[in-house]
Amino acid sequence: MKTRKTDVLIIGSGLSGLMTAELLSSRKNVMIFTKKRVEDSNSYLAQGGIATAMQETDDWYDHFLDTLQAGCFHNESAATRQLVTDGPEMIQKLVELGVQFDRQSNGTYQYGKEGAHNRARILHIGGDSTGKHLIDTVKKRIIEKDLVVEGETAIKLIVKNNRCVGVWSMDEYGNMTATYAQAVVLATGGLSGLYPLNSNASTITGDGLALAYVAGAELTDLEFIQFHPTLLVNEEGKSVGLVTEAIRGEGAVLVDEYGNRLMKHEHPLEDLAPRDVVSRVLYRARMAGNKTFLDIRSINDFQKRFPTVTRLCKENGVSIEKGLILVAPGAHFTMGGVETDVDGRTSIAGLYAVGEVANTGVHGANRLASNSLLEGVVFANRLAHSIRSETDIALISGLEWEGIEILADSPTYEEIHEIMNNHIGIERDEHGLNQALRWFERYIDTTVIHEFPSLGEIKKRNQILVGWLVAGSALQRTESRGSHYRTDHPYQREKWQQRRVKRRKECYESVKSTAGA
Repeated sequence: MKTRKTDVLIIGSGLSGLMTAELLSSRKNVMIFTKKRVEDSNSYLAQGGIATAMQETDDWYDHFLDTLQAGCFHNESAATRQLVTDGPEMIQKLVELGVQFDRQSNGTYQYGKEGAHNRARILHIGGDSTGKHLIDTVKKRIIEKDLVVEGETAIKLIVKNNRCVGVWSMDEYGNMTATYAQAVVLATGGLSGLYPLNSNASTITGDGLALAYVAGAELTDLEFIQFHPTLLVNEEGKSVGLVTEAIRGEGAVLVDEYGNRLMKHEHPLEDLAPRDVVSRVLYRARMAGNKTFLDIRSINDFQKRFPTVTRLCKENGVSIEKGLILVAPGAHFTMGGVETDVDGRTSIAGLYAVGEVANTGVHGANRLASNSLLEGVVFANRLAHSIRSETDIALISGLEWEGIEILADSPTYEEIHEIMNNHIGIERDEHGLNQALRWFERYIDTTVIHEFPSLGEIKKRNQILVGWLVAGSALQRTESRGSHYRTDHPYQREKWQQRRVKRRKECYESVKSTAGA
């Protein structure tokens, strides 16, 4: 088996991973592993934009409070404050790297508005192709530095004396390599690919969470999985892409097949309510046998303003001529993950996490729209600073391969995804969660050590393990909060809304006082 050495090894090629590499590469030897191509990430697919309070009429504490309210006050306040206050600085850093955000004719930035934001603060690029442009800009710099190893899958972290010292990986031909590093960074994304209807890149199936758990790292809040209300679906009901929330920010509304406004009396913000609220309304409408549509007839120049969604519709035979786009809620974002501090450190020395795989606590129980790309750059910057300031240690190498656990008996991927969808979906209850837990445990109990596993066997083991972890987390939280909705412990919307407003006022006064505003 081959061996390699580097200062910093980053697993994953989304925005957080690429930014971490860019910010470290002038001071450290950096290597990036990605399962397939650099472009295969959720960041690349992100449409809406990146949220930040930069206008004179906006304040960081308003963005802070919107984030807390969307997160049902489950957020880690110190990390959330870091997220929103570092935002403007990181936007400027992106501009210095060559990112060109959309501007008005007078040269000022264009700002969009999305769900649960109290004002327009979303910067975007190319209308609805923000993620693609961000990745393309940073990727160009990374490729020029020859930092990326494509087609390389991390299969096991190398841990010695509670310190991560490297990674065992496998290429597409089954060749294994041990890569030793002073710092290993997980930037692998979330777990939404475990659901049959999802918005994620095909490579995002929770592998980073499984790597961390097997190594002994702490994972938290895995029950909080955000379902985006508007995934584009074809007539067969299959997801074929995402329909950005920015469209509703421009006036589009959700309707059923009879033209009834679905969000009219469901929330004070109606179609711009938090994603957990909107997703449940659409889910119930569809469960009742109704089709759900995004009505875009009020938006002028739709094709020019939203070229990515227009292209997705045309490529998949979805007509936009009548002004109605067939949509459905689907798994979108993982709020929980590998627990970290604000500098990306996990519970294992030498192991860091950033982006969606990490749980800094900034998203709480439900992520605020367009905070994910912001999280990626803000915490990549903090993580890079943390690694730069660490004292170099002697590399440990030459450790022998000890094999890896795989399943002696395994289900199909379709069976795994149906269990997730049926029992750990938009709505859950104790009976269904117990069923899922027992189902996953049946396979986990068959694990055996294999010296030369295939990538398929490892991927299957990881999905079973992550599904089991999510089921267990969801079973333990008996309240309903944000994206985690227990039908056997539901909250009354009116009381919860009053609670949100009260908490917002309390936080507003506290934060303004602290900030001297």
